[in-house]
Amino acid sequence: MRGSGLRSRLFRAIGVVVLICVALTIGLGVVLTHRAVKRATLKDLAHQADLIAGTQNSALSPRAQLKQLKPYFLRQHEIPLRDRQAILPVAARARLAQGNPVQGTVSYRGHSYFFAAQRVNPGTLIILRSQSAAGSLLSPYVLGLLVAAAAGGLLAAIAAFLLARRISRPVDRIAAAARVLTHGTHPEPVPVEGAAEIATLAVAFNDLAAQLRQAQEAERNFLLSVSHELKTPLTAIRGYAEAVEDGAVDAREAAATVATEARRLERLVHDLLDLARMNRTDFSVHNSEIDLAEVADDAVRRYQQQADGFGVSLQSVADGPAAAIGDADRVLQVVSNLVENALRLTPQGGEVRVVAAPGVLRVEDTGPGLAETDTERAFERFYLHERYGIERQVGTGLGLAIVKELTQAMGGNVDVESEPGRLTVFTVRLAVPVAAARETLPA
Repeated sequence: MRGSGLRSRLFRAIGVVVLICVALTIGLGVVLTHRAVKRATLKDLAHQADLIAGTQNSALSPRAQLKQLKPYFLRQHEIPLRDRQAILPVAARARLAQGNPVQGTVSYRGHSYFFAAQRVNPGTLIILRSQSAAGSLLSPYVLGLLVAAAAGGLLAAIAAFLLARRISRPVDRIAAAARVLTHGTHPEPVPVEGAAEIATLAVAFNDLAAQLRQAQEAERNFLLSVSHELKTPLTAIRGYAEAVEDGAVDAREAAATVATEARRLERLVHDLLDLARMNRTDFSVHNSEIDLAEVADDAVRRYQQQADGFGVSLQSVADGPAAAIGDADRVLQVVSNLVENALRLTPQGGEVRVVAAPGVLRVEDTGPGLAETDTERAFERFYLHERYGIERQVGTGLGLAIVKELTQAMGGNVDVESEPGRLTVFTVRLAVPVAAARETLPA
């Protein structure tokens, strides 16, 4: 809604504060000025009474002298009186009776006056000055105060507008960038400026936008890769199904191909489900003390038949119990992925070993290996598939990503070392129980 933005609210809030301050300043200034004018008027009136009293004491006819001064008194809006003490307040009469001059205010014939009175010889001299006439002296001061207040208020309004704009501009930029973000486009990073809190907000927004961009890019790449992986076996299955329908190929040959492609699809679906589960916030790993030697034996038994079919030697190696902290099922899944990849790539007559030691599992193979630049990115999703998909029998490109995510979920880490054509080693490291003996890897 128009007028309800941060800038408008800040401007109104600062404006209200300025108006209150200006009003208080004017009110206090008027009061103080009125008091100052009153004191100055009484002082001037007292001085004037003192001068006239001096001439009255030496005059032969005091009353005649006062008449001669009447034009002067008229110009000053003053009234001279002789021996009229009764119009003065009681306290003033008492002080006057003691011979002291007095000043103050009094009401005379329905009007308010300042007065100054003192004893003269003979009698008492009283000079009255109209308060309305004295008030005319106040008007220029009040007018000056109003002009100064108006100028100050105008400057304050300009300052309030600039300050409100300075405060709200970074917030407006962040809000505009957020609206752009909600429309599915990526805004440019907002400038980090303003107060510490606003600068922190800008930094947080830029980080959020960058992470969202990365997440969307990763999701896009993921979907593209999965679409490609799904398209290839589906195309083969459809092609052979149509060929069987037309009688162009032998049914058994087509069935074997369809079965192979179906297993490939099944493997991809399982990988996708595993990744989907790991990306859920309720994914959990139940760590406990386990024996990695037993896990290695289980993995070897699981893939022994497949290894025999490939003509590859598969064995587990351990010098006894190999204690570690982890989830036995998840560790078996990690080792299974590594063994399956090794068997797929190791040539006939090669060797795959699963070596277990306290807190360490190694999967070694004598396959073609990886280049040094590839080992740094081996655990990225689909990287190795895109890198070697044409020249090697690689899998879906998700297995190593699963290995890394599962290992990190158990509090461990995994890395790879490779001498192309000679030896490739994937090493999984987990925490070791405090009471367990720390052993080195067997040769």
